[in-house]
Amino acid sequence: MLRAALPILLLFALWEAAVIGLAIDPFYLPSIRVVAAAMQAQAPFYLDAYLVTLSEAALGFAMGGLVGVGSALLFTRLPVVKDMVLPIFIVSQTVPVIAFGAIVVLWFGNTLMAKAAIAFYLTFFPVTINTLAGIAAVDPRQVALLRSFGARQGAIMRKLLLPSALPRIFTALRLSASLALAGAIVGEWFGATRGVGAMLLAAMFNEQIVSLWASILVAAAVGGTLFAAVALAERAMVFWREEL
Repeated sequence: MLRAALPILLLFALWEAAVIGLAIDPFYLPSIRVVAAAMQAQAPFYLDAYLVTLSEAALGFAMGGLVGVGSALLFTRLPVVKDMVLPIFIVSQTVPVIAFGAIVVLWFGNTLMAKAAIAFYLTFFPVTINTLAGIAAVDPRQVALLRSFGARQGAIMRKLLLPSALPRIFTALRLSASLALAGAIVGEWFGATRGVGAMLLAAMFNEQIVSLWASILVAAAVGGTLFAAVALAERAMVFWREEL
């Protein structure tokens, strides 16, 4: 915990030193002390934004991870499905998230599921591709060895292919944590009244610079929470890395 906090404290110290030493105009970069004081004065408001955006991003992230891994396993078992569906996945990623977000909000309104759907949209594809790459990287001789002992395809998937792909899956999940946050914030830009995205938009239009920087810090806290959750899960599930 302390190791994770030290870089953040160092960043804040450099921030404060730069503002004072370089006499930076508060319009461009306010003092971290001023930002922290504003966050403390309106702690319930910022906590609510943190929890709202975290719930949206976490739900979309979880759905994206499950669909991504599940799709990759299905594609591995049924290559014909992969040939038909994977190109659709690829084409779907060419649609700008702003355009996709507008459609989703029109369909579902300003709801939790709408923001989660946008987070899901940005999350599932990297997980799918990295899971496929992890499975493809398994030595075919290991697969042949298990088959020689009579292992069925399901057992090979559970005992060899999926565990071997876990490092790449978690690499994708770490990337997708920030993408899920971006998706949730984009969803909040379409008329939401709560959440980090709504807070950012209001601060920007009203030129409330301190509130804008406070919103950025809250967004960073949401992203850090998701990233920390992935790191803890990786440490528990990919424990053999520490033994190599």
